[in-house]
Amino acid sequence: MKIGIIGANGKAGRLIVKEALSRDLDVTAIVRHENKSDAVKAIQKDLFDLSYDDLKAFDVIIDAVGTTSENAAQHITSLKHLADVLKEKPNRLLIIGGAGSLYTNAEHTLKLIDAPDFPDSFKPVASSMSQALDNLRKISDVNWTFISPAADFRYDGARTGSYILAGEEFTVNSKGESILSYADYAIAMIDEAVKGNHIRQRISVVGK
Repeated sequence: MKIGIIGANGKAGRLIVKEALSRDLDVTAIVRHENKSDAVKAIQKDLFDLSYDDLKAFDVIIDAVGTTSENAAQHITSLKHLADVLKEKPNRLLIIGGAGSLYTNAEHTLKLIDAPDFPDSFKPVASSMSQALDNLRKISDVNWTFISPAADFRYDGARTGSYILAGEEFTVNSKGESILSYADYAIAMIDEAVKGNHIRQRISVVGK
């Protein structure tokens, strides 16, 4: 399996590269600047300059590009670009999502971002990720999967090797926690890349 990881230099991207390589997958880092991940192969190109010729060799393309509050809208514009590039193509697109778009009621009318105690500092990025997901839901000719982490997403968390796979609704573990390490998220991401069980779906991941 050939996997291209956009944003491979980022915190999540590097761990996803490492996880994919540990499973002997063929990994290419797709980065704006010099490749700093463990991937031997790399494409140095801005996401917005990527064409299908750049991506067609990959069975799976993983969008691991992060943003800050200042450029949060890039979640919407970058996913639109990737969706346009992969329109009616067989390649799969896996996206690191956010927890803010997870539903908090069975009717799926309320999202975590709507909660009164949702931190204001996270709202710009969470709102853009939520809008990007809403846009993806309208697309039927791209093989996308949007993967939301737990609310407490920890870069320095331990790699436990296990996780809870959930769906559209905000989920907690047996301790009542919504917590996940980046390393365990990377496992879930590569599991989905290999298995491809959730085409045109949003799934979520929580630590046990």
